[in-house]
Amino acid sequence: MTEQRDDIYAQQRERIERFSFDERVVRVFPDMIKRSVPGYATTIDMIGVLAARYAQPDTCLYDLGCSLGAATLAMAALTPTDKGTLVAVDNSPAMIEKARDLLRGQGLQDRVLLRQSDVARMDFEPTSVAVLNFTLQFIPLEQRDALIQRLADATREGGILVLSEKIRFEDAAENALQSEWHHAFKRNNGYSDLEISQKRSAIEEVLLPETLAVHEERLRRAGYREVRVWFRCFNFMSLVAVR
Repeated sequence: MTEQRDDIYAQQRERIERFSFDERVVRVFPDMIKRSVPGYATTIDMIGVLAARYAQPDTCLYDLGCSLGAATLAMAALTPTDKGTLVAVDNSPAMIEKARDLLRGQGLQDRVLLRQSDVARMDFEPTSVAVLNFTLQFIPLEQRDALIQRLADATREGGILVLSEKIRFEDAAENALQSEWHHAFKRNNGYSDLEISQKRSAIEEVLLPETLAVHEERLRRAGYREVRVWFRCFNFMSLVAVR
């Protein structure tokens, strides 16, 4: 797939609309995510590695909030067909439509069950690998506990949840510094101060980060027996929770 450059916020806007995963974002999403999220490619690759390690037969391997299916493709590449059913879910019709085209292009249309659904409200089949890759941060705060609990309840013993998130820090100075470093990362990838500012205005009421401690406590309360951070760069992290 030829990547289109993300220039959604390159021009001054009189009114900044709330960010949504619409057709404009879908068109530039691979470029946007690569230039905006530190370590995104590493996170995707390691999701495949972790799925290969923890996938169990007769279970679902969930990519929840799959966007264009990057994590799905990583899992498909490293898990045999007898190690679970791949299920990719997103609530954006534009994302699902494009993901379907991409999966068809990879010959995976028959291996992956692609569903348009609200992750926060769906029920889960038995699972051994579930992925929330920068997804939970977009779900309303009051719905997060119940979602994680349903996932934990559906996860087989020895199965995992991979949770990747932008996080915030309790200490205001630390939080400001980490945000500053993240903005420097984006500038280094070609975003202007105008683009960074306008994107922040669009997304700040949509993407609601929590602290690492809140995530860890929620996961343990839901019944995950081991919670480990395996990746962190600035104010982005990924952890593995083992049931």
